[in-house]
Amino acid sequence: MTLETPPTTPHALDALYADRAIAVVRVPVIPDPVELCRALAAGGIRSVEFTFTTPGVEALIRAAADAIGDHGAVIGAGTVVDRDTAQRAVDSGAQFLVTPGLSEEVAEVATAAGIPFLLGAMTPSEVMRAASLGSHAVKIFPAAAMGSGFLKDLKGPFPGLRLVPSGGLHAGNAREYIQAGAAAVTAGSSVVGAADVAAADWAGVTERATAFTTAALLP
Repeated sequence: MTLETPPTTPHALDALYADRAIAVVRVPVIPDPVELCRALAAGGIRSVEFTFTTPGVEALIRAAADAIGDHGAVIGAGTVVDRDTAQRAVDSGAQFLVTPGLSEEVAEVATAAGIPFLLGAMTPSEVMRAASLGSHAVKIFPAAAMGSGFLKDLKGPFPGLRLVPSGGLHAGNAREYIQAGAAAVTAGSSVVGAADVAAADWAGVTERATAFTTAALLP
């Protein structure tokens, strides 16, 4: 891809760009990944990223991906850091990959598998490198540490790139990042909390997902 023109939107990221939100699930226990995806989709967040920091994540990705027709979500793998985790994610049925930082290995595996990926970056140089590696969107992490003004500044030299801020976003500040030019915003623990997931409080997850998307996207 070039710095002026984003790549053609892969089908797996259509929901991300349409909803302008993605949920990152970073919790130690997920009793029912399918119901979790259904709860998030009901709240307006259809793109769900299960991270490799969760024990047994490959089985969770597989279960959610196999039941995709039942919940309407798009299942991705996050905290993908090297060739091994990337391949394991692909083999588990992940429809997109997300990294915390730059990884040529992950880009190579995803490209070979024909699935989209979002490489993590922070500095302008890292954003440029992510783009050159074919990242379909660039994850800006940790976003809240720098603020929405930093994202707006990044959009200046890179107006054609899709930037997705992650880390520290919630219903109270997500709209700032959309206004700063984010292609989508990331909902983390403020929407998908460890206690709620462990307790299977799916109604609560839906309520918080709705609050997040409503706050982020209201004009």
